[in-house]
Amino acid sequence: MTSEQHTVEKIGGTSMSNYEAVRDNIILGGRSKDDLYQRIFVVSAYGGVTDELLEHKKTGEPGVYALFADAESDWAWGDDLTKLIQFLTDINGELFPDPMLKQQADQFITDRIEGVRGCLIDLQRLCSYGQFQLEEHLLTVREMLAGIGEAHSAFNTALKLQQEGINARFVDLTGWRDNELLPLDEKLKQAFDAVDLSRELPIVTGYAQCKEGLMRTFDRGYSEMTFSRVAVITNAREAIIHKEYHLSSADPNIVGADKVVPLGRTNYDVADQLANLGMEAIHPRAGKGMRQNEIPLRVMNTFEPEHTGTLITGDYVSEKLR
Repeated sequence: MTSEQHTVEKIGGTSMSNYEAVRDNIILGGRSKDDLYQRIFVVSAYGGVTDELLEHKKTGEPGVYALFADAESDWAWGDDLTKLIQFLTDINGELFPDPMLKQQADQFITDRIEGVRGCLIDLQRLCSYGQFQLEEHLLTVREMLAGIGEAHSAFNTALKLQQEGINARFVDLTGWRDNELLPLDEKLKQAFDAVDLSRELPIVTGYAQCKEGLMRTFDRGYSEMTFSRVAVITNAREAIIHKEYHLSSADPNIVGADKVVPLGRTNYDVADQLANLGMEAIHPRAGKGMRQNEIPLRVMNTFEPEHTGTLITGDYVSEKLR
């Protein structure tokens, strides 16, 4: 795999929920067919899916994981899993008007969820014996459930792009039915050794199962770590994050989109300070590897593709301090 010619790009959940915008503004972006490659896309689950799988990020309303972890609700999680299949196949219905493709997408996600259901039933049965404690397995359950969201969106995106004549490749890092648990960097090396970036467009799950256990450190910010390590391991020319808004002077949701200005350039130190204030471009621990390897990070707005976004580098100092 040749390095330093390609970019690694992360697409957030809100953007992922708008396939046309992702395709037209990010993947095609006015490029010719020959110019589509030399890019790796790391994708999040569709907006709202991880809330259903784990728990609602803002309200705390329980999803499948929270119901499973709560000993009082013996089977509520199973009913929730059944509702989840309906929710995800409804998303497929909006994405795939072609019944053959919808069937393929439905089959993929239903098999995955039913596999998880079987696993959770076995685990519940096992933990009904005093020697086995459910608490010891909950982090693994959380990771397994979280990975469903990214597997769903990455598989669908690759399938949809293939149907539209783009040589997309689904790269599943979720560890589904893997025989061994590898350290993250080793897992990524293995995954990308087989990829030819000059003629394939990898669509990669934002969740990666690995020895380190990404959720232990990052909880729901795991896709940033996957994205950052993919950029480092493949020696990317630039890392790009596509969000539903610009990295701005303030939070547009609080002060109003008309009162903020996008940041043009900044450095990793400032990005770390912003993250500590809750305005996150990237988790400081995820940014560290890119900074050490001198990989610039660009934050772009999916819905304003002509804007150059915010460029974050290690050494940038503004001429006028603000």
